[in-house]
Amino acid sequence: MLVAMKCFLLLLLAAAVSASAQTASSLPPGTHWVGSWASSQQIPEPRNTLPAADLTDATVRQIVHLSLGGDELRIRLSNAWGVRPLTFTAVHIAEPVALDSSAIVPATDAAVTFGGHASVTIPAGAEYVSDPVHFDAKPLSSLAITFYLKQPPARETSHPGARATTYYVHGEQVSAPELKDAGTVDHWFEISGVDVAAPRKDACIIALGDSITDGHATEDNKNQRWTDDLAARLQAHRQTRNLCVLNEGIGGNRLLQYGLGPAAAARVDRDVLAQAGARTVILLEGVNDIGVFGFHKNATPADHHALVERMIEADRQIIERAHEHGLRILGGTIMPFEGSGYYHPGPQEEADLAAVNAWIRTPGHFDGVIDFNKIMRDPAHPLRLNPKYDSGDHLHPGPAGYEVMANSIPLKMLLAK
Repeated sequence: MLVAMKCFLLLLLAAAVSASAQTASSLPPGTHWVGSWASSQQIPEPRNTLPAADLTDATVRQIVHLSLGGDELRIRLSNAWGVRPLTFTAVHIAEPVALDSSAIVPATDAAVTFGGHASVTIPAGAEYVSDPVHFDAKPLSSLAITFYLKQPPARETSHPGARATTYYVHGEQVSAPELKDAGTVDHWFEISGVDVAAPRKDACIIALGDSITDGHATEDNKNQRWTDDLAARLQAHRQTRNLCVLNEGIGGNRLLQYGLGPAAAARVDRDVLAQAGARTVILLEGVNDIGVFGFHKNATPADHHALVERMIEADRQIIERAHEHGLRILGGTIMPFEGSGYYHPGPQEEADLAAVNAWIRTPGHFDGVIDFNKIMRDPAHPLRLNPKYDSGDHLHPGPAGYEVMANSIPLKMLLAK
């Protein structure tokens, strides 16, 4: 009798594990997971954090913009920069009423589980993927992700440059039709991705970059980044509707050193290679390396030459990592920034930029080149951004410039496998 009872309990345990595994990974034949939205994670600067009191017994609702649609989703939660485990007591998704509102469509509210459980504890340094959730998501639609925390993170994992409003209130209100009297910030917290179940032919393009990719100088809740414009352009053409765009830009990012967030060369594994359904990478980095180095007024020509060599080697390493994982990688030339109040570049910085761009343009390195420098520069003053596209700070394009960037990319370059 005892043996039979043990066997019965083992069968129950096996069935539970099997059911959990099926919930987490089973997909219909001919489909796979593809990233539809993503956000690079970093330790936020003090001015971009929420006080611990605001994240204690707190419901947080965040709006993200999907690229590809699907009827099954999974959510990625992140404690990548946490120093202690972080427990999410409940997580829900829903269709938002508007981009600039905490209101959701109640009929679309759906619970998100992890291994069949409503609550999940994520170890410090980790990111977790949810079970699949049945949800009708249209291409280029928005999604509200709401979670409840009893205790705040010991250190926040965030994406400060959300260009979107995040809402927070006290109490467990993950299914509330609206978070009334909510506090607001324009940063994302502890969310790093949304994947959709899609046909095998569907794939994503990953934009790895700095504040130009992150959409600096765009309006909040408008989705005006060049990656947003590119995603809309892909959906407008029948032959490219199977492609989506993931934005892995971080404001102030550099190739070589930690700036605001880890260096591009250090975040390739998490932000590129770990993304579901990745096929192509667009790399646009380097202006901050050159600009920050320009602060070293005692730097010699040899020092500048060494900087250029290190930047080229970082590009080489990123290319090699992409190719090892079967990804194509396109190089974006660094755009002009003469007149920028951030850096005040002089002749030596302009020479560094020209040297790196010459290497990017040289055949045999990248699988293709998007010459953003040529596209965005002022024909009359090639070291400056075209005034039609300049946000006004002479470093970042404005919305019109981002649209030009998106429209300049040959679609055939993105269709190649």
